[in-house]
Formats: sequence, C-alpha cells, structure tokens
Amino acid sequence: MTAQCRPNSGAVRPRDAASLVLLRQNGGAVEVLMGRRHARHAFIPDAFVFPGGKLDRDDWRVRTMHSGAGTARTRALEAAAIRETYEETGLLLARAGTPGPATTATTWHAFTARGLIPDATALRLLARAITPAQSPIRFHARFFTALNPPLAGTLQGSGELLDLAWYPLDTARTLPVIDVTEFVLAEISTRVAAGGLTGPVAFWRYRSGKPLLSYEPHI
Repeated sequence: MTAQCRPNSGAVRPRDAASLVLLRQNGGAVEVLMGRRHARHAFIPDAFVFPGGKLDRDDWRVRTMHSGAGTARTRALEAAAIRETYEETGLLLARAGTPGPATTATTWHAFTARGLIPDATALRLLARAITPAQSPIRFHARFFTALNPPLAGTLQGSGELLDLAWYPLDTARTLPVIDVTEFVLAEISTRVAAGGLTGPVAFWRYRSGKPLLSYEPHI
C-alpha cells in the first residue's frame, strides 16, 4: 500500500516530523502500539501507523530527559514524538522530576501538571524517511523506538487513530500499511530476532518514484 495523494506539479519541501514506535514484551512476544488513520484524513487515510506528527515550535523549548547526544533538532524531534504519542494515545513517556519552563502548548501542560518530565532516554533512532516528491503533503519523518519504556496515563485514543491497540509484531505486519511502515516493522522484526534494536539508521526515500534504501551510522 502506498500513500494516497494527488499528483503535484512542483515538489513541496518536506516538513520535519517524528513517530514513536512503542514496543513492549508480553510473555515471549513483542507487541507494537499502532492505530488506523481515519478515512477523512488527507494523508494516508485508512492506513495503520505509529503515533506521530509534525515538529512544533514548542518542541524546541520543552525540557526533556535525554542522553545528551545528538543535535538540538534531534532532541526537539524526540520531544515531538513523545508529545504526539500523548495526544494520540493518552500515554506519557515521562519520569517524575522538576518540570522546566512552561510553554504555550497545552499538551506539555499535561506533563507539568503531573510533575513529570518527558523522558527521551529510552528512545533510539531507527529510521528516517522522506515522502515522495510528487506528494502534495510531504514529511521528513524520524522513527524512534522505545522498548518497555516508563509510561504513565491510560491508553485511550483521541479519535485521530482508530483501532488503537498493542499488536504482536507478526500481526502488525499483516495490517494495511504504507510501504515505509511495512519496512519499519520488518526492520524491527529483524533486529528483535537478532537480540536488540541497536544498529545503523535506515534512510528510506524515493528516486524516480521508486523506494531507495540506505543505512547511516547512528549519531
């Protein structure tokens, strides 16, 4: 399945975005949190996706726990992945601590009101992908993974993602997804089978309308 979009006469500049691929061990199986986008969405309607969305201004300002590695943009993208996950699933990836300066974003108030700091220490950058040039809606998306991270809150959809649930990896790979989501699930399955999620960062983009894959060192 590929993204449903109208042809575009001029390439649109991709917007920075981030997705959080939450994973948990349930007995001997690994499950992934996914939901189905509503049919009315202009971008990839009816497809199963990971929680995520575009980078917002306040994602640069919010205080997070992180490893200290990476650039300011990477840390902002980590924050975006955590924020979008809360907005779409009700789950807060956070730890108790003294919140940083308040931002104007309502979502971050949900963290500060609970005395929580967004926790990006468990996040690992697995892949990045750029939407095809002919799409009228384009993103440069980063896919972060987190296995058994600390989660607060209750799983409850906001209405943006339907059929929101933890799916065994084998089941998730049978759901209707676009090609890049299919690749991310396959990459996770391969790494989990090999004993971990670490490794080079996959780079998925398109050339002449065809997917092109390469790997980059993890920064």
